[in-house]
Amino acid sequence: MNALIRMSHLFIVALLITFSFNSYADPALYKIEKNGVSSYLFGTVHVGDASMNGLPKKITDAISASKEVIVEVDISKLTPFEMQQRSMPLMMQTNGKTLQTELTKQNYNKLKGYFAKKSIDIAMFNALKPWAVMVTMMQIEFQNAGFSDQTGIDKQVLSYAKEHNIKIGELETLEQQLQMFDGMALLSNEMIEETFEQLADINTYFIKLVNAWKSGDMDTLTDYYNMSFDESDYGKISEQVMLINRNNNWVKQLTPRLANEQLFIAVGALHLPEQHGLIKQLQKQGFTVSRI
Repeated sequence: MNALIRMSHLFIVALLITFSFNSYADPALYKIEKNGVSSYLFGTVHVGDASMNGLPKKITDAISASKEVIVEVDISKLTPFEMQQRSMPLMMQTNGKTLQTELTKQNYNKLKGYFAKKSIDIAMFNALKPWAVMVTMMQIEFQNAGFSDQTGIDKQVLSYAKEHNIKIGELETLEQQLQMFDGMALLSNEMIEETFEQLADINTYFIKLVNAWKSGDMDTLTDYYNMSFDESDYGKISEQVMLINRNNNWVKQLTPRLANEQLFIAVGALHLPEQHGLIKQLQKQGFTVSRI
């Protein structure tokens, strides 16, 4: 499984491009309609570089036409201290476990070597769960490459809504989002192994994905979805934990509201495609979902 791709709600990376975001990007935007009420569905990426600063006009127009913006988690209402205070208890090992006890000797030594090359003592992370260490690795690599969540599309959507006094709602709490990783605890070694694989091949795992998002190429995004969530036990479990369960919960929340309210829904792009994706699930609920 391509764990980094699956974690679109946290760190799908937007890589360097040579053209300005506003001038050339045409990310997919969908209109949701039923009983004369229209809303919007937008798949996002969560980190970017300076070239991605500024939302396309069709996105800002859709936000302005909506009564409320709905995101996965409204992180804009949390200070960095509050974020850390609420996150750390969920990232820490319990019951005497350590990073070394939860990983194979080979994977632990590989992590140790990775951090040593950056002059970081792995002992700093020994009390963290493996998924939390993986997130830390990605943050380091993204920052070194010039990427930040500050220019991610989610934060830009939130900023635009706040600037225009548009109400903001969320589909889950920060705690719920982080707790889902505990459902992958038995697969920690596979997760670490594939993180190393993907960080070693940025072009395959990131540039193509983000370019597909930028051009609204849903066929390629669907291909990445199927590559990520394959028929292995790892693929099936991660799909269930990271996408299917959450998508099902979101549809239950959204269905009654979409019949009566004008909403702009912005969630990670890989929550949209395939049979368990939001597009098909909303269609099954009687909504017309069309790309605009």
